[in-house]
Amino acid sequence: MEQGKRQLKVSSLLQSELASVFRDKFRELTATSLVTITMVRVTADLSLARVYLSVFGPNQSESKELLIQRLGQVKSAIRGELGHRIRNQLRVVPDLEFYLDDSLDYAEHIEKLLKENYPSQK
Repeated sequence: MEQGKRQLKVSSLLQSELASVFRDKFRELTATSLVTITMVRVTADLSLARVYLSVFGPNQSESKELLIQRLGQVKSAIRGELGHRIRNQLRVVPDLEFYLDDSLDYAEHIEKLLKENYPSQK
């Protein structure tokens, strides 16, 4: 579904502020991995923000799921810090849901398949 201008502005604000919250206050959660907020999607009523994370780390398979679980456990603290930072821009801080963004893994998989099936012809 297409997002409106207000949703896009709020999504952009949340993405940048969440990145700084993770960097400043919740560094211990993301210490073993490189975590990037790839996208934030906000519902039309601005009550829910779906945060998509790309995670790269030493033990990727179990680390990704564990990180999402840990973020879910401290969601209220993250939301509180986010509310403190955006209190002048938004009246109500949306509820947060964290998801893994596996689009980069999928693109890498497709590229690998293409290389296997169509080796370069030199």
